[in-house]
Amino acid sequence: MKEQLKLIEQNAIAALNEAQTPAALEELRVRLLGKKGELTAVLKQMGGLSPEERPIMGQLANTVRANIEQVMENRKAAIHAAVLEQKLASEAIDVTIPGEAVSLGHQHPMNMVLQEIKDIFVGMGYTVVDGPEVEFASYNFTRLNIEEGHPSRDRSDTFYFDENDEVLLRTQTSSMQIRFMEEHQPPLCMLAPGRVFRKDEADATHSPMFHQIEGLVVAENITMGDLKGALITIMNKIYGHDAQVRFRPHHFPFTEPSCEMDMQCHKCHGTGEVDGQVCSTCHGEGWIELLGAGMVHPEVLRNCGIDPDKYSGFAFGIGLERTAMGRLKITDLRLIFDNDVRFLNQF
Repeated sequence: MKEQLKLIEQNAIAALNEAQTPAALEELRVRLLGKKGELTAVLKQMGGLSPEERPIMGQLANTVRANIEQVMENRKAAIHAAVLEQKLASEAIDVTIPGEAVSLGHQHPMNMVLQEIKDIFVGMGYTVVDGPEVEFASYNFTRLNIEEGHPSRDRSDTFYFDENDEVLLRTQTSSMQIRFMEEHQPPLCMLAPGRVFRKDEADATHSPMFHQIEGLVVAENITMGDLKGALITIMNKIYGHDAQVRFRPHHFPFTEPSCEMDMQCHKCHGTGEVDGQVCSTCHGEGWIELLGAGMVHPEVLRNCGIDPDKYSGFAFGIGLERTAMGRLKITDLRLIFDNDVRFLNQF
């Protein structure tokens, strides 16, 4: 038995030193020291030894087991170190290799124009404010002098949340006129940019979501001349002093008198044609509508607790997408919403 134990120890140490992987090491542990291992099989024979030989063989067997376990632990540590070294070598980073260029994003062209417009108005003394996109009908319609039965309040035009048509996605930023005048007393200058929503999704040239910039000025002795002067100044700052604009009479329930302002088409320069074909940007009109405006209706002032006999004011709502088209010479409104990186990278 003594020779068997020595032979097992000798063969075990040789096999362990040749093991190269944790799996091979585990296989040797089971073969040598497991319940059905070689050493266990020898120990089962100790029952046939004399009482004098049994302690001696038992001590030798324990020594052999301890030696095998020690060699196994040493080999396990060596294999682990080798695996770690190989992993570190394969994952090493050569800091001298030039890195890959990272593409940096930038503002959307529409946001670029919006920021430019904000800067212009802030420089003119306006306060930029924000308001809720989910609005009450009283703010969006009623207190703006848009009574029940008006076409803009129809469900075919407006996204309502309830059966009573009291809560909706705002159709215009004009609701901020009411909210601002509720909390401030004249004189006041306010600018409210934001998203608005209308059921225009059936038309390929419109979007159910677009952006407006609402402006409001209320003070003593404000006139239509102040409105025209402010709008012309703003357009000159955005488009340059050679920009061609025109005013047309119009009707809005919340302003009286009212007007719309157009800018000469930047693609056909007012001719309505490009290379003998109808201009696709202005549809042959030669002009592009930019905004609606007018003097604040006296009833709207009364609805906000402001005396229309003492104060007057003007308001305007600029279409941001169309303003961006003229500012950046974009020929198709839909390009702004397509999110085509090839288009956006031009700006």
